[in-house]
Amino acid sequence: MPSINSRIARITAALVEPYRDLHAHPELSFAEHRTAAIIARRAKALGYEVTEGVGGTGVVARLVNGPGPLVLLRADMDALPVREQTGLSYSSTATDPDSGEPTMHACGHDMHIVCLLGTLDALAAARDQWSGTVLGVFQPAEETGHGARAMVDDGLFERFGTPEIVLAQHVLPIPVGTVATRAGALLSANDSLRITLHGRGGHSSRPETTIDPIIMAAATVLRLQTIVSREIAAADQVVLTIGTLHAGTKDNIIADEAQLGLSIRTYSPELRDRVLAAVRRIVHAEADAAGADRPPTIETLTRLPITFNDAAALDKTRAALRDALGAEQVLEMAAFPASEDVGNLAEAAGAPLSFWFFGGADPAKVAAAQERGTVDQDIPMNHSPYFAPLAEPTINCGITAFTAAAVAWLDPSRTGDVSTSPRQA
Repeated sequence: MPSINSRIARITAALVEPYRDLHAHPELSFAEHRTAAIIARRAKALGYEVTEGVGGTGVVARLVNGPGPLVLLRADMDALPVREQTGLSYSSTATDPDSGEPTMHACGHDMHIVCLLGTLDALAAARDQWSGTVLGVFQPAEETGHGARAMVDDGLFERFGTPEIVLAQHVLPIPVGTVATRAGALLSANDSLRITLHGRGGHSSRPETTIDPIIMAAATVLRLQTIVSREIAAADQVVLTIGTLHAGTKDNIIADEAQLGLSIRTYSPELRDRVLAAVRRIVHAEADAAGADRPPTIETLTRLPITFNDAAALDKTRAALRDALGAEQVLEMAAFPASEDVGNLAEAAGAPLSFWFFGGADPAKVAAAQERGTVDQDIPMNHSPYFAPLAEPTINCGITAFTAAAVAWLDPSRTGDVSTSPRQA
């Protein structure tokens, strides 16, 4: 891709300031109004047919360039309720207008946006090198797990066409210039639950007249930890995290209820069912043991699929990444217990998925931390208030990878060489 690569260098230089602007103005899930407007304006200027408001705040940019496959390129747009502590000159000081919470692009979605915008620019400028239809999908609300489904429910594929492949990438604090992926289950399924334990409130001096939900919650928290340690085989990877526990308003009042927030990560439908059944069993049993007058309430807040890379599709994508970045820069990684909703796009389209991570960390700093054995302490991970990908050359590498993968699939002469039934949880 000689002509595309020379164009990417110029595109990158022009996108550093827009990246900093997006980073300084993050917006939470389904509130990405300013972000979406910037995306729409830039995509229109590149000659794309642009539709705003898909699935809420989503933006779709479509470019038809002769016969051939329809290739979907996805980037997520939303930020997180995190107070930034990076010290960057373009740090976010924004707060959400509704909740007042501090907001930050702590997961790199601002980087995903500019890399897809740059890819759309590169493809528009090199139409002689590919044929088919590019569908740039800028998705809201990945962090809540609802954005991909919202776009599908809003007629994404009926309105813009069904893709032959779904391509997506995510920045990670691995060395800039590298990408990492694997065939099969790459990211875990995720179930987020809210559990309400119903007690009987009263005065702290008369606990015998109450059913204390805090005691119930404490016993439940401890018992839930035994699911992974005592009910799951050591060879199976499961993560169960209790991220929130809320109860009570004052020290001399025994509350009426307590709420737990759970996040459960699994890699197979069978494990998922087994863990969820164990959670229900333990929660109900602890409520019974406490003599609760009402059974507990268990609500599912988010249910995300396994991010599953189709092996044949990934082989083709990975070959393009090796050609563009160098074979030594394309790494094999282990399954990673984070979760994504991009699988909902592939599942709804009946198309294979190719998903990879690209590096955003200073290679020298990563190497030094590895030498010291302090990577976890010294290299901030996604969702950290210190997470800060290098603007350059991360943007260049992200555009290069995304463009190479897209061009590899935009070949009208190729048919029937990959499966079209992605496996999902």
